[in-house]
Parts: sequence; C-alpha cells; structure tokens
Amino acid sequence: MWSWPERKAFLAVSEDHFSVDGTLIQAWASQKSFRPKDEKDDDNSRGGRNAECDFHGEKRSNKTHESRTDPESRNYKKSKNSEARLAYLGHSVIENRNGLVVKTKASFADGYGERETAIDMLAELPGGHRKTVGADKNYDTKDFVDSCRAMKITPHVARNDKRKGGSAIDARTSHHEGYKVSMKVRKRVEEPFGWGKTIGLIRQVKVRGLDRVNSVLNMTFIGWNLTRIVNLQEQSV
Repeated sequence: MWSWPERKAFLAVSEDHFSVDGTLIQAWASQKSFRPKDEKDDDNSRGGRNAECDFHGEKRSNKTHESRTDPESRNYKKSKNSEARLAYLGHSVIENRNGLVVKTKASFADGYGERETAIDMLAELPGGHRKTVGADKNYDTKDFVDSCRAMKITPHVARNDKRKGGSAIDARTSHHEGYKVSMKVRKRVEEPFGWGKTIGLIRQVKVRGLDRVNSVLNMTFIGWNLTRIVNLQEQSV
C-alpha cells in the first residue's frame, strides 16, 4: 500500500479512527484436490483427477489433508452454516474519515487469522497517540481487546454478549458517544471487500500460494483507493 505521507498528500486521512475486518478469498483449487497428506501421487484409488467423488462421512481436516494444487490454502468455513471451501483470508484496515484502505494483508484461513493479523496491522499504524478501531463481533475476545489497549488503541468492537464469559467490551467503552459513532462508520470497511469481489479479483483468486494471493489483494485495494479518491475529489468540486 501507499506510505502514510503519500496518502495524506491526496486528501485529509484520519490518523485517529480506524476499522478492521476480514473476508474469505476462495483459492484456485477444488475440493477434489484436498487429499490425505500421506497419499502417494500415483494412488489411483479415487479413479483419476476427473472422477466423481463423494466426501460424505469422510473425516477431512487441515491436519490430515491438503490441496495437491495449492498446499498453502486451507479448508475453511466462514460460519457454521456455510460450505467449507479451500481458501485464504484477506484483511484490511480503513481510516474512518474517507474509507480508504491503509493496511491490507492475506493470511492462512484458520479460526485465529482474522484477529492475529488485525493486531499485526494495527501495530504498524504510525504514531504513539491514542486511536480507536471499530470491528464486528468476531473480534470481541479478551486477547484482541487487551492487545489493542496495550497499543493505546481503544477497541470499539461490537459486543458479543452471547459469547461464553460475556463480552470483553464493558460499559467503560460502550457508553461513550465515540463508540456509537464507530459502530456506524465501521461498516465502511466492508465496501472495499465488496468492490474487490465484484470489480476486483479477490472473490476467487487465479494464483496459488500465500505470497501471490497477498499481491493480488494489495493490487485490488490500490485500485479501490484510486477509485475512491476520484469519487471524493468529484464530490468536493
């Protein structure tokens, strides 16, 4: 992504208020390629590469299986009711004033990738002053909240009161007017992902390997930023 001075040169970018989110990026690999790790390449027991396969009842996990075409992808469900797909995770941090992406990164798809990668990206934001970060309920964990506070970042995370042990966000944070504003503005973080999956190339990438997926994600959000800047400039005329 652009350096901070380059971004500020175009328009006033917020240095204080941010939002973070992640999305599923479908890998360039099929479920047929998700095979046992100890299976030999010349094992034709499944009837060849184009054979019909029925995986019902078969235990398939990332510990025992991997894709033969993209070994770095992971079989992953975004939610309990969704279909498992070979995928990566894409992450972004936006500044809340204009909805520009200031940090982005791809990661392996697992249950911790969204929060861990978010912490890494937030740690790279310039300046030691206090900031805020908005996020959805998936980020309402003690580890994420504590990590943000250790970096002088106030976590404006949507409360997940149904979580075991209750929400990690208490009234000290949620009663502030700034928290309510972040809850509304944070939804802007979904717009670059929507654009990237309809106009860009991240609904299903056509490259393999984490490094290449990360490059496609970065290029996609550079395109989003350029498009967003043009729109903002036209609105200001």
